[in-house]
Amino acid sequence: MKMNQLRILFLSGICSAALLGGCGPNGNVSFDHRDAAETVENDQMDTNETEEAGGTETVNVGEFSMQDINGETYTQDMFADYNLTMINVFATWCSPCINEIPDLQKLREEMKDQGVNVAGIVLDGIDASGSANEETVETAKVLADLTGVSYPFLIPDQSYMNGRLAGINAVPETFFVDKEGNIVGETYSGARSLEEWKSIVEAELKEAEK
Repeated sequence: MKMNQLRILFLSGICSAALLGGCGPNGNVSFDHRDAAETVENDQMDTNETEEAGGTETVNVGEFSMQDINGETYTQDMFADYNLTMINVFATWCSPCINEIPDLQKLREEMKDQGVNVAGIVLDGIDASGSANEETVETAKVLADLTGVSYPFLIPDQSYMNGRLAGINAVPETFFVDKEGNIVGETYSGARSLEEWKSIVEAELKEAEK
């Protein structure tokens, strides 16, 4: 399906919600999921493995178990086969998030030979009780089908990936994880073009491989 048809299908029903959330200066959309995150302790990331060397701190995402929208289970082992994994956190009602997904798929296809992978996390896929939001999951399935993505759309676990996702209040947000499960490089707010992302990923990949 053409991208303009995708936009018509999704943005007609979703754009109003995104506008209510308020677009930020970098093309991101405000997202308040504090009710769902109240059960996550503020210091939960402290339970993850950290290392200090030369004045820098490395944060490991730790052990987790998340299912994708099709019920397949993913753990921290998902990072082991790639030099760098791009984690794109999005919401199904966020128009900038939706519009960049085809570019993220292209990025994965073009950079997989360099050991780069992409994974999406559907931040609105979990409700305030910590359970999967079935309506959102169904919407994400339609989105995955229309965009033809081959990378997983993951539903947050109750720990919000050991607290890493709990503080996110605007989407899309993107961060990177190396093959050891360490969060590396910068965190990026807002959607970007394919060429912008390729430039960013190439720079982050060089740093991760040092």
